[in-house]
Amino acid sequence: MTHPDKPFAQRNLPAKQVDYDVGYGKPPLTTRFRRGQSGNPSGRRKGSIKKRPALPALNDERLKTIILEEAYRSISINDPNGQIDIPIAQAVVRSLAVNAAKGNQRAQRLFTELLTSVERDNKKLHDEWLQTAINYKVEWDEELARRTKLGIVAPAPIPHPDDITIDMKIGSVRIKGPMTKEDKVRWDQLRSLKASIKTDIDELRCLLAEQPTEREGIEAEIQHSERIFQMISAMIED
Repeated sequence: MTHPDKPFAQRNLPAKQVDYDVGYGKPPLTTRFRRGQSGNPSGRRKGSIKKRPALPALNDERLKTIILEEAYRSISINDPNGQIDIPIAQAVVRSLAVNAAKGNQRAQRLFTELLTSVERDNKKLHDEWLQTAINYKVEWDEELARRTKLGIVAPAPIPHPDDITIDMKIGSVRIKGPMTKEDKVRWDQLRSLKASIKTDIDELRCLLAEQPTEREGIEAEIQHSERIFQMISAMIED
């Protein structure tokens, strides 16, 4: 039996479905998802979802190396004294400084910030190095004094605290001895060579007094030995 006063879509439908509106966002009751029941009971088919390909590992160190290589690659620029080759990083900073000196406010601000940052970092490193040197010298002086008092015989530290000179007025640290075991071996060899050359020079001078007829040759040998002695003295300090 038809009902002229009802919409065509609701004619001849069971009573429980007649009152349910079907439309956008309201699918028929027979096709709706039921509470507690999966929409795909059989589960996902194996391999149906493609795996995202693994991204290649980013080698940060390699990228840093490339950047540094480019930063310090030499290029030719025009200089008042002619064309010169300088690293790209230096060329960029020079261009920035020149523009700042010409009154470019943006360049002045960037150059000032760059200079301030560099000086601040250098000051921090200097202060850390100074404090490290002070602590090292004080602690090893105390330890060596303790060894002497107790009669303890042990290898001396490298660098030796006596080789560290600290000027507190200007905040400088100067090390006049070896820094590592390898350096100590080289220093010991140079010290031995220096002492040997000094002995040779003294013997040559005595020989010069005994054999004045060979003065020219002996003096030339003395000058040669003195040059080597000075070179070694410049490399190491007693």
